[in-house]
Amino acid sequence: MARLLLFSLPGLVAICAVHGIFMDRLASKKLCADDECVYTISLSRAREDYNAPDCRFINVKKGQQIYIYSKLVQENGAGEFWAGSVYGDDHEDEMGTLGYFPSSVVEEQHVYQEATKEVPTTDIDFFCE
Repeated sequence: MARLLLFSLPGLVAICAVHGIFMDRLASKKLCADDECVYTISLSRAREDYNAPDCRFINVKKGQQIYIYSKLVQENGAGEFWAGSVYGDDHEDEMGTLGYFPSSVVEEQHVYQEATKEVPTTDIDFFCE
């Protein structure tokens, strides 16, 4: 079943028909550098490999660089997860892959902006295609 989603970025509105599912939320709040969570917080490097358990997460290879966009606020003893993007080895992967991963598998190397804005998560934060 196709779902219609409305994406809105400053100056751009797109309606997309997509197939996918809304997964359980990992947290109800996230920390970002801005109210829309579009600015990069930091650049990190993976200390170890991580295999994604489901479509909300991304696979990470040791040594890979990851751009961090938000950090989920821990709830009920859950692990600490960050949202970021990784890029493949070939330069054709311009969009990168966006998803969650445990903060414990990376080391922040450069902080661009502090994640001081607490923003509620939405269903789209955990949507899987």
